[in-house]
Amino acid sequence: MPPGEFELINRHFVRRGAARDDVRIGVGDDAAVVAGRAGSEFVLALDTIVAGVHFPPDLDARLVGHRVLAVNLSDLAAMGADPAWALLGLTLPAADERWLTGFSAGLDALAHRFDVELVGGDTTRGPLSATIALAGFVPAGQALRRRGARPGDDIWVSGTPGDAGGGLALLQGRLQAAGEERAELLRRFQVPEPRVGLGRALRGLATACIDVSDGLASDLGKLCAASEVGADLNSRLVPVSNALRAVAGSVPAFTLALGAGDDYELLFTAPATVRARIDALKAGVALRRIGTISSVAGVRVDGALPEREIGHGFDHFAD
Repeated sequence: MPPGEFELINRHFVRRGAARDDVRIGVGDDAAVVAGRAGSEFVLALDTIVAGVHFPPDLDARLVGHRVLAVNLSDLAAMGADPAWALLGLTLPAADERWLTGFSAGLDALAHRFDVELVGGDTTRGPLSATIALAGFVPAGQALRRRGARPGDDIWVSGTPGDAGGGLALLQGRLQAAGEERAELLRRFQVPEPRVGLGRALRGLATACIDVSDGLASDLGKLCAASEVGADLNSRLVPVSNALRAVAGSVPAFTLALGAGDDYELLFTAPATVRARIDALKAGVALRRIGTISSVAGVRVDGALPEREIGHGFDHFAD
């Protein structure tokens, strides 16, 4: 007889992630109870990933568990927040014990790394999808926002955007590669690394911030719209990895760097007066200054390339 819902929960999701002192009641009751923190504000995020939309249906379950938490951690990173607690909503076609063992292990490993405790959720039957609601803290008044960029601010990005898009293109057969380049790009897509430490370090330095989930150009456009400004990018400054250059083929690597999504790097703005402080940050990832915020609306590359030619990012409801 296959295990029931509550047996699955007890086997795979009780005591997952860090054991936090501020959790009063976790998995097992009708709702969780957690303690607040003096002088801080709550930061909340929620993301759903769906098989065949956000990840290949045959992706290793451990990687799916990692990914659903990572994309939410990236949202909190973009706000400069410290992650704390997670709620999980999981929809399964069937009670597949082997899949659940891998999924919960991937989720658990990343949750421990970032001091997140799983405090509740729900499991139902249906098409494969996973949702995480993540909560954390930020010192009062210090949350990073998309709104706040000012003309003259520098535009910065972490890491090498486009790598995850290159990895997805390899999985879909749109690009071909073997060896180290293939392995690196697949890793960037399959195991995204949320920049939580960088987000914390940017408190008091960045004037605006967003994570690169839908593509650098698209997400920069969102930041500019929220700040009521424009942007000028310098194509020679946008970092492109050697792996992406090696596999891009007839597709310009620069186009992938601007238009591909799923990188979960941080894109942020800051005054030119703090360049040295940003260069000195020990955030575990390279930072590159790639352009300047302008008072003229729109995102331009080298002063000429219109935004529509470098992509608008992923849209679930686009025709």
